[in-house]
Amino acid sequence: MINPIDGIRIATGALTANILRSLLTMLGIVIGVGAVIVMVAVGAGAREMIGSQIRSIGSNLLIVVPGATTQTGARLGSGSVHTLKSSDAEAMMKEAPAVRLAAPVWGDVSQAVYSAKNWRTRVNGTTREYFPIREWPLRFGRMFSPEDERYASKVALLGATVVENLFGDEYPVGKFIRIKNTPFEVIGVLEKKGQSPRGEDQDDGIFIPLKTAQFRLFGSPFPDEVKAILVQSKDVDQIADAEKQIDELLTKRHKIGRNQEKDFSVRNLTEILNTAKKTLDIMTTLLGAIAAISLVVGGIGIMNIMLVSVTERTREIGIRMAVGARSGDILSQFLIEAVTLSMLGGMLGTLVGIIGAYFFAKASSWPALVNPLAIAVALGFSGAVGIFFGFYPAFKASRLHPIEALRYE
Repeated sequence: MINPIDGIRIATGALTANILRSLLTMLGIVIGVGAVIVMVAVGAGAREMIGSQIRSIGSNLLIVVPGATTQTGARLGSGSVHTLKSSDAEAMMKEAPAVRLAAPVWGDVSQAVYSAKNWRTRVNGTTREYFPIREWPLRFGRMFSPEDERYASKVALLGATVVENLFGDEYPVGKFIRIKNTPFEVIGVLEKKGQSPRGEDQDDGIFIPLKTAQFRLFGSPFPDEVKAILVQSKDVDQIADAEKQIDELLTKRHKIGRNQEKDFSVRNLTEILNTAKKTLDIMTTLLGAIAAISLVVGGIGIMNIMLVSVTERTREIGIRMAVGARSGDILSQFLIEAVTLSMLGGMLGTLVGIIGAYFFAKASSWPALVNPLAIAVALGFSGAVGIFFGFYPAFKASRLHPIEALRYE
């Protein structure tokens, strides 16, 4: 049997004898491997991004908003109805067994001023439950106290973006900012959250006690009105139960009849994001499969060029057999050439894929995570393509009769 090292040396010599033809033959493998690596890297980056967004909004989340889809398909938005109250959130925590926490939210966009600096941001009135629901800890300072909430204290928690634009490197806790000419004491700064699933900067916000927002800052002709209620179920398996219980509870509290349109909607945020993640996984698989077709096309190219090579080297094969080479030696020699051609294309494709993933990430601001396992699989697949498509030409070469091969012109 031929020595593998000698086989690779002979194969390399045969391939470099017509280097342009070899490069063109490898092109399909290069494109296939490169495309697979880019697709897998982009898909992995997108999954990581969606995963971080899911983690950033919290876990086991539901959001209740005013308005509902009517039978005609029209949507009554939260700005057109005023049906949710903070007492609804309290009732959810008391009467819905699957609900762990519920936080009413009332907010609006306003100008925040500190010294000579000002920043337009969203001011959210809410309760202490909001932050464990969002899994959003303090970076430093303190949280709202029960007295702050009960007496509508003028205190504020700031997001990282607001701190950066109003205070820069100055320590903000204990300082006073003005919102709509009302002074607020900064009592804490929240940890950085990053972008929301909708691409919004979650750190660009100020949080104040709910009653402070309702009665001291914004005011409302509708007593105790809130614009949304954020809800966390006790467990991921209880999200559906919590959704059903909330629906039944609010239907009863709002005195909605059987044939009446509901004046609220319950949305499962975690389910929406997980569905997006599954859809992305399917799309990545499909794109990867399409890219893998290039490997098959490249394999066909290798088979074609190896058949040509067998024809061109028929006399060489006859001479080798005449001096003692066995059929197995000829088979392994041509198989090594096919695999070498395929693996060289795979390595070039890997380099192209890594560079392509890097430039895609730079151009689109979309993360691309190159997985070593994906590289190993792509290289392994390219080697398998070489064996599969190189076997028939190698087998054909090994079955040549020495006398007939020597007579070939």
